[in-house]
Amino acid sequence: MKSGHQQGGVDTTHTKILITSLSAMVAESTTFPIDLIKTRLQLHGESISSSRSTGAFRIGLDIIHKQGPLGLYKGLSPAIFRHLFYTPIRIVGYEHMRSVASANNGSLSIIGKAFVGGISGSMAQVIASPADLIKVRMQADSQMMSQGLQPRYSGPFDALNKIVQAEGFQGLWKGVFPNIQRAFLVNMGELAVYDHAKQFVIKSRIAEDNVYAHTLASIMSGLAATSLSCPADVVKTRMMNQAAKKEGNVLYSSSYDCLVKTVKVEGLRALWKGFFPTWARLGPWQFVFWVSYEKFRKFAGLSSF
Repeated sequence: MKSGHQQGGVDTTHTKILITSLSAMVAESTTFPIDLIKTRLQLHGESISSSRSTGAFRIGLDIIHKQGPLGLYKGLSPAIFRHLFYTPIRIVGYEHMRSVASANNGSLSIIGKAFVGGISGSMAQVIASPADLIKVRMQADSQMMSQGLQPRYSGPFDALNKIVQAEGFQGLWKGVFPNIQRAFLVNMGELAVYDHAKQFVIKSRIAEDNVYAHTLASIMSGLAATSLSCPADVVKTRMMNQAAKKEGNVLYSSSYDCLVKTVKVEGLRALWKGFFPTWARLGPWQFVFWVSYEKFRKFAGLSSF
């Protein structure tokens, strides 16, 4: 009997991993153009040639004009590949740790959920960091192409090969520490706020456990995650985009150095560059992800998240 329960638990975990990956792929494909524009905004200001003021709408039009509509999906394949690791680990990991903590200490507070969300997100990001690096580099490549320059990589596998050759195997984890910092903050805001907000909406009878509750919770979690993570996201993007030169020189020697130089050169507001595109992406991403994920769970006979 015991083995049967264990097998059932394994089957449930496999089902959760499968539907989490599927939901993440749908959400990523839907909102990827916004992520590309957000990355461009965060890289804007690093070079003298990009001193002219610009905005999200102008960047989007520029990409379509110079590369066509498909240019908005440059780097989609490594982004989806990343989510096959990142999202299942953080979502399933959060739910598992929440269950363990709740069994020992009763229902978790918002602080407890935030800590569990941060830990699960950090663990997932360490594993998915190489795919995230390739995604950022390929998104930056599309910016080089728009300026008439030759792209560094022809595809994700070419990027993987060239990064390992030029920067070593450890180069795949460049920017891993700002990456972890960002993942902790994003998941602390996203998972904890979604979980807590959904329960609040249901208990307050604002909505049942349906698409309305999921939508309201995803909007609140998106705003919280963006506010907390945007500075770390800017630092992470700039750290990961810099490739080591032949002399070994890099623009930023550490995450702290990147933070200081960014504020010194561009001001404090630069840390929230891409805030609205980030929120504009996190909102729809979470809406698509959570609504599909909750629907898939119901279809698979699982309880609500």
